[in-house]
Amino acid sequence: MKKLMLFCIAIMGCTLAMQAQEKNAIGLRLGDSDGFGTEVSYQRYISEKNRLEFDLGWRSSSNFDAFRLTGLYQWVWNIDGGFNWYAGAGGGIAQVDFDTIPAGNDDSDTYLYAAGDIGIEYDFEIPLLISLDFRPEFGFSDILDDDIDFDIAFSIRYQF
Repeated sequence: MKKLMLFCIAIMGCTLAMQAQEKNAIGLRLGDSDGFGTEVSYQRYISEKNRLEFDLGWRSSSNFDAFRLTGLYQWVWNIDGGFNWYAGAGGGIAQVDFDTIPAGNDDSDTYLYAAGDIGIEYDFEIPLLISLDFRPEFGFSDILDDDIDFDIAFSIRYQF
C-alpha cells in the first residue's frame, strides 16, 4: 500500500512539473458545414507563438456514417490582453460510408484533404480558452460531388 501511495504521489508530481513547462488545451469544436458537427479538439503548444491542433470528428445519421482526423500547425499572435488571433495550415483523413436506401448498396470513400485555418480566441485568466474560426478544406475524393468545404466553428477548451 505504501509503494502504491508513493507511486501515485510521484506520478502526480511529475505531471505537475510537466504542466508547468508545457501548455495544452482540450475541448470541443462546435461547427457544422459538412455534417460532422462536434469535434474533440486538442492543442499542444510548441512555443509561445506556435502550436499543433488535432481534431477528431465523427457523425452517424440515416444517410451516412463518417469520421475524420485533422492536424494543423498554427501561428498565434497576441492582439491585446487575452485576445489572440491565429492562422494555420494542415490536413487530414476522412472516411465516409454512404447508405443507398433503395438499392441497398453501400458506397464508402476514404480520402485526404488539405485545410487552412484562421480565427480569434480569448484566453481567460482561469484555464479556459474560447475561439471562433474559419477553416476552408479541399478534399481529394472520388465519390463526393463537392470537394471544397467552408467550416465555421466555435470552440471551448480547458487548458492544462
